[in-house]
Amino acid sequence: MRPRYSIVGTLAVSRWFGKPWLRRIVGGVLIVLFVVLALFPHRYHAIATVVPTDPGSLGLGGALGQLGAANSVFNQQAIIEVGLRVAHSQDVRDIVIKRLDLIRRLHFVNNVEADRWLQDAVDVRLLRGGILLIESRNEDPVFAKSLVVAFYDAFRSRIGMINRAQTAYKRDILLELITTASERLARAQAAYDGFRRATKYSSPASSISAIGARIPLLQQAIKNKEVQLQSLRSFVTDDNMEVRQILAEVAALQTQLRAAENLGTTAGPYSVNRVVKESTTVQKLERELNIAQSLYDSYKRFLEGTALEDLTSLGNLRVIEPPTIETERVINPWPAGLAAALLLALLAIELYTIRPPIGAYREAA
Repeated sequence: MRPRYSIVGTLAVSRWFGKPWLRRIVGGVLIVLFVVLALFPHRYHAIATVVPTDPGSLGLGGALGQLGAANSVFNQQAIIEVGLRVAHSQDVRDIVIKRLDLIRRLHFVNNVEADRWLQDAVDVRLLRGGILLIESRNEDPVFAKSLVVAFYDAFRSRIGMINRAQTAYKRDILLELITTASERLARAQAAYDGFRRATKYSSPASSISAIGARIPLLQQAIKNKEVQLQSLRSFVTDDNMEVRQILAEVAALQTQLRAAENLGTTAGPYSVNRVVKESTTVQKLERELNIAQSLYDSYKRFLEGTALEDLTSLGNLRVIEPPTIETERVINPWPAGLAAALLLALLAIELYTIRPPIGAYREAA
């Protein structure tokens, strides 16, 4: 029965690999050629390591918080993934192509061809700790470094553009809110001033408080007059002029007290009814005025924060290692892999020919 050859067995009895001297010469020449191609021409490795971050981690957290700009455009947990996606975006590559003029410099036909080349020329990888590695390999060290520098600048510019677009949207909303709050504040201020003019109170709260304190003052004044009257009656009769004067004062104070304590709708200007009514009105007006003023001030502060957000929009990348050229020799992986694969194949064939399986060469013999 004819044995079934394996892949190594098939190569061992083939035309090119069946002869040991031919196999060793051709294999050795090819391995040396692949090794030379793996080492030459010398390729340079340009790298830059960055960490996507938010302006709050740059020592501006306090200022951003006071101005209502503490929140980043992206969620803190997703900022690394978003940064990686932006780095691989078409917009970043277009910026690099235009900045380095790659179409004219490398004689590409169109932007699509340049974009495909750039995808292979520059790689962005995510390392442990949320660090992004931007790297490029090229025979020209200056060009390799310029690719990394341009890619880093385009990456930072693109994230800055996203931040500024989001800030502009936020600014438009805040301007609309400020307009509404300003109108509300104007209405509240006009209502409050109208109440002050109608009641002739320069300070409604203090004036109403003074009116409310009138009853205890009248009660205390009556008590003082009664004590004074009792003292005088110990020495003089009620026909005394001073006694009559005190009696008249007590009667006048009691009349004022009854008017102040009157709860009817026809009560006087210093009655409890007026105090309660006007205090309720002024509290409502002051509450509306305070809320309107607070909203206006808050929206205004947030609007001022958008200016700081624009200034810090480019502070979105923390540079761990600036663009540089590594000193280690860069090996071309494709020729090196082919050399290793060919070496393993030759060793397998040599072992196969030294100790073949039983019956492997029966038919050939």
